[in-house]
Amino acid sequence: MEHGSSLHNGKPDTVSSMKTNQAAQPAHPPLRGNQPHCQTCSLNALCLPLSLSDTDMERLDDIIRRGRPIQKGQLLFQQGDEFQSVFAVRTGALKTYTLASNGEEQITGFHLASELIGLAGYDAGDYPLTAKALETTTVCEIPVHQLENLTDELPDLRKQLMRTMGNEIRHDQNMMLLLSKKNAEERVASFLLDISNRYARRGFSATHFRLPMSRVDISNYLGLAVETISRVFTRFQKNALIETQSKEIIVLDMNSLYEMAGLNPQIECDEKTPAE
Repeated sequence: MEHGSSLHNGKPDTVSSMKTNQAAQPAHPPLRGNQPHCQTCSLNALCLPLSLSDTDMERLDDIIRRGRPIQKGQLLFQQGDEFQSVFAVRTGALKTYTLASNGEEQITGFHLASELIGLAGYDAGDYPLTAKALETTTVCEIPVHQLENLTDELPDLRKQLMRTMGNEIRHDQNMMLLLSKKNAEERVASFLLDISNRYARRGFSATHFRLPMSRVDISNYLGLAVETISRVFTRFQKNALIETQSKEIIVLDMNSLYEMAGLNPQIECDEKTPAE
């Protein structure tokens, strides 16, 4: 059982299923009024093509659903659910994971504000992963059939969607390399740099940021024991690479982290910069 998720017929409710279970409430409340819009969202340059006109932005805004926040531990969608929507994270963070036949959880990724989640469902028509909120999170839901119709008419939007899919493929390839070739310190250094670059892309500090996930989740994602993660963080602090304050990370020596991870900082920055 997933802690923090409500149950319906023995299965945890996802946000989508909860909409249909609560018949007394409208499935999709009005989106106007105090609800944010794509034009005024501070993240629109990150998850949308910069070249969309105001009229095209309005057309995209009209198909987006914005519901109430997802609470920590609640599922956005569940492995095996029908693929109906992709989601743009507006605030908060989520993790995605698969469940093995023995019920063991394997984390496949962490998703921060401005990032799309759910695209993996395009392949087979259902979600191959479960997405769970790591903290209170808000998302923009984009129904896939309406999105497909709109991308047929807006080439720039289609190009952005393809670019996002390409980024996911590259990230998965880097993750395979990380797990197959690198030792514990290299894995943790690569992980911290990845999070750092993603925060920087959103306009936040690359050297002082918060990790929304637990060390248990980090260890699962990196294929390491929790004790190993703790030892590496302690070693990084002793070597003056980072400081930690609970979940807060302060990077003191970025160059040494890049060297340890075997990454080129200039290439990483170039890859994180969206093409216009």
